[in-house]
Amino acid sequence: MKKIFCWVIGYVLFLSGCGYTTRAFISKNYRTIYIAPFENKIDIAKETESIQRYKLYQPLLERDIQETVINRINLDGNLKISDEDNADLILKGAVLDFRRDALRYLENDEVEEYRITITASIQLEDKNKNILIKSTDIIGDATYFLSGPNAKNEPLAIRDALDDLARRILERIIENYQ
Repeated sequence: MKKIFCWVIGYVLFLSGCGYTTRAFISKNYRTIYIAPFENKIDIAKETESIQRYKLYQPLLERDIQETVINRINLDGNLKISDEDNADLILKGAVLDFRRDALRYLENDEVEEYRITITASIQLEDKNKNILIKSTDIIGDATYFLSGPNAKNEPLAIRDALDDLARRILERIIENYQ
């Protein structure tokens, strides 16, 4: 009798799927999103307190962020990219900072490992211009070695940092509804 009861419970749990789903908890009112071009708000002439005297400039970084966020949203599948007039949601963003910091040095004081950090802000609005999310502290980063078995060049590390930033932006959008 106990064995039959265990089989029945196991079968019911198997059929119910234990409640796991790959869908996000986004309202059914929000199915499409428009990604506005990101602004570049990095003031490259401003002095910093770090070792670098001025901020770095990465050409077309704002365009690369927009493209990477669009690709991440398409990959996720919870929202569809749309034009601005037909979108349920509008994502506006800005690049606030781009940094390359030395992490590890060799004995002769040459840099062995760098970290790329990209900071952005976003604002998510619905089609009625109601602000749903406003965040100024989203950071994507990646590290890379200049030599050795894990060596990577800077453009690949920037691509990895962009992917990390886009993933975090999408998480911020999705988690707002959980």
